[in-house]
Amino acid sequence: MIDGIYRVEAKRLADEITETGSYNIEKYPHITGVFTADDGELYSSDEHYLIIEVNDTLYRMEYTIDDKQHGILIINCVLCAILLMMVGLLLYIYRYIITPFGRLNDVPQELARGNLAVPIPEEKSRFLGRFTWGINLLRESIEDSRKKEITMQRDKKLLLLSLSHDIKTPLSAIKLNAKALSKGLYKDEEKRRSAAESINARADEIEGFVSEITKAASEDFMSFTVVMGEEFLSRIVTRISARYTPQLAMSGTEFIIQKYDDCILSCDPDRLAECLQNLIENAMKYGDGKRIELSFDKMDGCALITVSNTGCTLETKELPQIFESFHRGNNADKVQGNGLGLFICKRLMSLMGGEVYAHIRDECFCATLVVKLA
Repeated sequence: MIDGIYRVEAKRLADEITETGSYNIEKYPHITGVFTADDGELYSSDEHYLIIEVNDTLYRMEYTIDDKQHGILIINCVLCAILLMMVGLLLYIYRYIITPFGRLNDVPQELARGNLAVPIPEEKSRFLGRFTWGINLLRESIEDSRKKEITMQRDKKLLLLSLSHDIKTPLSAIKLNAKALSKGLYKDEEKRRSAAESINARADEIEGFVSEITKAASEDFMSFTVVMGEEFLSRIVTRISARYTPQLAMSGTEFIIQKYDDCILSCDPDRLAECLQNLIENAMKYGDGKRIELSFDKMDGCALITVSNTGCTLETKELPQIFESFHRGNNADKVQGNGLGLFICKRLMSLMGGEVYAHIRDECFCATLVVKLA
């Protein structure tokens, strides 16, 4: 393609030759040479040229292409290529990320409403494949928990109804013997003694039934799954630090992680991290917000991880009960909670073959996890 500026200069040069019979090539910056057939090079040239006829004479006017125009053309080509790439990327994102994600918009709401039969479309996308797989696992877990809860509630209700019915028989005997004794119907000392023994025996029966009811009511209402494995202590500490260091810094609480020797723990990494999180959350709730500290020790093939917080107001006599379900200490009056955090720690550590205990030192509450070394 010949740019218009070269044609304009060539036309002006041709007009000058027509009028004067001569020309001044210096006035035309893009024209580099003018040749005729007499020069023997009218058509044989590797330069850019333009053939113009003036007064029956053919002139070959050579010209140069502006480098700036070339640069602009290259820039335009690059920008077009980038634009095409962006359009392609946006189409890819829309097709493989936004559209599949849009099909999952209603799933969380349906699960929250209790509709566990909501269809979850399978996605082969590497971006959403694991996500949909996780949602399916969550749905199955909720459904299993619901079934277990329904079964447990039904069994407990049947047990309570059965025990309630069984209690009526000894209770009737007690009432009958007690009424007879109160009215003096038994004149013989032996009969009175027999009636009293009968009352005592029936009371023992009722006491046994009450024990069964208490046991049924205190049975584990939470089921825990532990997958044992091995994990470096440093990776557990890194997870905890990444989660709580920014949060505690914002609240003005000093968070100290003491030095420790890295080691391999025999545990469920996720469950152990959950135990530490429960202890730190407990320290945040019931401490004075000045300092929370993680310290470490080793003893008898176990790693000891201690979470301590300042501002403990718990009484020492309450320490034996703090790991029971729904127990809340005298320092929990103004703090929301359900009394399950330390209970969960106790259960999880027991399932992992470890232990958890607590003590009070220098007005600091200290809770220690005992984890077996691999």
